[in-house]
Amino acid sequence: MSNKVFQSAADALQDIVKDGQTFAVGGFGLCGIPEALIAALKETGAKELTCISNNAGVDGFGLGLLLETKQIKKMISSYVGENKEFERQYLSGELEVELTPQGTLAEKLRAGGAGIPAFFTQTGVGTLIAEGKEVREFDGKEYILENSLTADVALVKAYKADKAGNLVFRKTARNFNPMCAMAGKVTVAEVEQLVEIGELDPDEIHLPGIYVNRIIVNARPEKRIEQMTLKAEVV
Repeated sequence: MSNKVFQSAADALQDIVKDGQTFAVGGFGLCGIPEALIAALKETGAKELTCISNNAGVDGFGLGLLLETKQIKKMISSYVGENKEFERQYLSGELEVELTPQGTLAEKLRAGGAGIPAFFTQTGVGTLIAEGKEVREFDGKEYILENSLTADVALVKAYKADKAGNLVFRKTARNFNPMCAMAGKVTVAEVEQLVEIGELDPDEIHLPGIYVNRIIVNARPEKRIEQMTLKAEVV
C-alpha cells in the first residue's frame, strides 16, 4: 500500500487538479464540508470547474470561495438558497446550474460509485426535472431515467481515518461525503484525527479505504454554524 498521507491540502491537490475538471464535494450546508481542501483548490487557480455538491456554501466560505473567484462554471446541486453570489451569477447567465432533487443527487453519486450508469426514479415525474428524460412505466407508475454521476476528483470530510484511508464520520456530518468519495476517480479526505492501521474497530468504519486515495489532517477546522437561533423573539 502506497502512502496516502500528505502534509497539507495544497500538497494533496498539486498534481491532480486541472482546468475543466469535475469535482464531487461533500457536505450539507456548512456541515461536514472539506473546508481546507476547498481553500486549497481555490489557491490552485483551476478554472472552468464543474462542482457536484448539495449546495454551494455561503458567501465567503466553502464553495462560495470558488464562486467569488469565478472558478466554477457549473454547479450540480440540490439547494442553492444561501449564497447571494451564486444567485447573482446564475441570474446573470455567468453560472450554469443543474438543479437535482436531493435524494436523486445522492443516488446519482452512489450509483456512479457502484458502476451503475443510470437508474429509474419516480422523483420529478411530471415536473421540469423530467424534461428531455426517458419515461417508462413499471407496475402502472411512471418513472424517469436519471444518469449517474462520477467525478475526476472527490473532496470529502471525515472525523477520523487510519493510514489505509478507512473513514469514520460523526453524526450528520456524514451526509453526502460517502457518496462523493465513492464517485470520485481520485478521492482526497480531510480528517480531524489520523490513527495507525488496526486502531479502528472494523465495525465503526463507515467507508472502506479502497475509496480513498489521499488523506490530509485538519485538526482544528473552523466548523462554522450556518444559522443559529439564540433566543426566540418575544412579541
